[in-house]
Amino acid sequence: MATISARLVKELRDRTGLGMMDCKKALEEVDGDIEQATVTLRKIGALKAAAKASRTAAEGLLGLRIGDDARRATMVEINIETDFAARNAKFGTFLDTVADAAFGSACNSVEALMEGELETERVALVQEIGENVTVRRVVTFETASGAIHGYVHTDRRKGALVELEGGDAELGRDLAMHVTASAPAVVTPDQLDAAFVEKEREILVAQAASTAKTPEIAEKMVAGRLRKTLAELSLVEQPFVKDTKTKVGKLLADADARCVRMVRYEVGQ
Repeated sequence: MATISARLVKELRDRTGLGMMDCKKALEEVDGDIEQATVTLRKIGALKAAAKASRTAAEGLLGLRIGDDARRATMVEINIETDFAARNAKFGTFLDTVADAAFGSACNSVEALMEGELETERVALVQEIGENVTVRRVVTFETASGAIHGYVHTDRRKGALVELEGGDAELGRDLAMHVTASAPAVVTPDQLDAAFVEKEREILVAQAASTAKTPEIAEKMVAGRLRKTLAELSLVEQPFVKDTKTKVGKLLADADARCVRMVRYEVGQ
């Protein structure tokens, strides 16, 4: 059996991210052939990662990338089992690597994103940290005429992208911050799903029937309450988080701007 040096063990560990004893054992089994040992350990790592795949990964962080010209932006969510492990530097490095790759390829598919080397890196990270790691979702916005703005909260657990026509970078960031904080479901009330609106109406009709004295009063109650509910869910009808006396719609109108689309991520939701 070949003598396995500490330098060789360290080199294999740097390649695979696995434990020193696992690396030493793998090298001993192949008489110090580091290439063969690397293949062996990656297979073992993949099997161990697969065994951890059923474990719930509900913690994690968001990654955000915005192009210098604001024509493209990407946001990714990567999950892990514990908040403690989410603060691991190597988890952060993996998040950055995935976010860079997703932005570079304008990716909107986790399956496409994780083909090849990124999946190998994920498996190695699972083995090294000892917790299940999953790339949960990814979104990329691109525009030819407007601008894409983004915001991620300081805890990196909530964030948003918005596409804006008109306005400036400050307005765009403020809008993304508002979406992050207030979680509107749609940009304008008319974008709400018709089935959802009808269900809300049915609930309100039942409530009004038990309290209103006349059908006319009940009808007015339903209309008012429904209008309030739809406004709460709509970006343009919400009070702006930095100035609650001003609705977002007025903020946009004053800047001659329009929010084309938005997306909000919150870790675990």
